[in-house]
Amino acid sequence: MLNLVLLGPPGAGKGTQAQKIAKHYGIPHISTGNIFREAISNKTPLGQIAARYINDGNLVPDDVTIGLVKERLSEADTSNGYLLDGFPRTLPQAKALQEIGDELNKPIAAVINIAASTDELVTRISGRRVCSNCGAPYHIETLKPRVAGVCDICDGELIQRLDDTAEAFKTRLAVYTKDSAPLEDYYEDTGLLINVNGLLSIDQLFSEIIALLDEVNE
Repeated sequence: MLNLVLLGPPGAGKGTQAQKIAKHYGIPHISTGNIFREAISNKTPLGQIAARYINDGNLVPDDVTIGLVKERLSEADTSNGYLLDGFPRTLPQAKALQEIGDELNKPIAAVINIAASTDELVTRISGRRVCSNCGAPYHIETLKPRVAGVCDICDGELIQRLDDTAEAFKTRLAVYTKDSAPLEDYYEDTGLLINVNGLLSIDQLFSEIIALLDEVNE
């Protein structure tokens, strides 16, 4: 059973790696966003509580989020493992997750932390562009369109998202760093933390992660 948590700052490629890892091991990729959407759609008791907070523009409290995560990890498709993405975000959530794992007999086997320097991440993110029409992704250095500023797929205009500017991204990164530092220390102390280099190419990073996880799963 391979029960995993994936940590990583915005721009480090966490979402891409999460999908690849989950597919490789045949385990569900569980994000907090999906948990909220499913619970709200199914109108579960906790889902209805979460919906009230979200509809009012407020953060969902820890106890509700933790309850939803426990419900999701109790489902049958997690019997051979799971990959949590976006949870835990805080130290109390990490401690609650440990209790949930013990209670369900599904303890965390490893925590993958995709690490990258602030300067490199700012360079990577501030160079991102998306098509204003179809949403296709580009980068001014690493994924250029055939014609500058024009989408290869639909000829739409390429734009920079507001939260991808250098200053906006630094703010997002500062929030993540503040919240994640205690998590990294916590999982380092438990011996579960695996640090990987988020500046590798997608395929190189995936290969490194799988090699390390295969050792854990032996």
